[in-house]
Amino acid sequence: MKSRTPHASHPLLSYADGVAASLSDILILAGRVCLGWIYMQSGYAKIWNMAAVAKTYPARGLPEFMAYVATPIELFVGIFIILGFATRYSAVVILVFTIVASFSSHAYWNFTDAAQRMAQLTQFWKNVSMMGGLILLFVVGGGRLSIDWLLRPKSSSRI
Repeated sequence: MKSRTPHASHPLLSYADGVAASLSDILILAGRVCLGWIYMQSGYAKIWNMAAVAKTYPARGLPEFMAYVATPIELFVGIFIILGFATRYSAVVILVFTIVASFSSHAYWNFTDAAQRMAQLTQFWKNVSMMGGLILLFVVGGGRLSIDWLLRPKSSSRI
């Protein structure tokens, strides 16, 4: 089974197939940067004040020590995704992080104030969309413009 078909659309819609095929390397890189950046910048902002971040965890139903696990994961896995290093593993790790963060930090159904509820609803569904991107990243991998590509085993050519 092929993982990606270059021309999956009806012929009338195939222009997009050609664009996607011709720009796939740069588009995968752009997607990785967009996904990785949000985690990296969030982790970077938190890592400089870990004690204060940890104090917010119990209100979310999480033990304080989890901040000392989650924040470095957020920072470094964000960087790994941007660079395309261990991309599939990084996507899975940050997907689990995002699922936990969504249900602990953005549980909109627990808010009675309409403005707070709407803000958390937006954050929750934003995270769900990021989960979709992470699943796609798991499927396609880092692409040719990645450290993964540079580190891949080179196939030996037979003469």
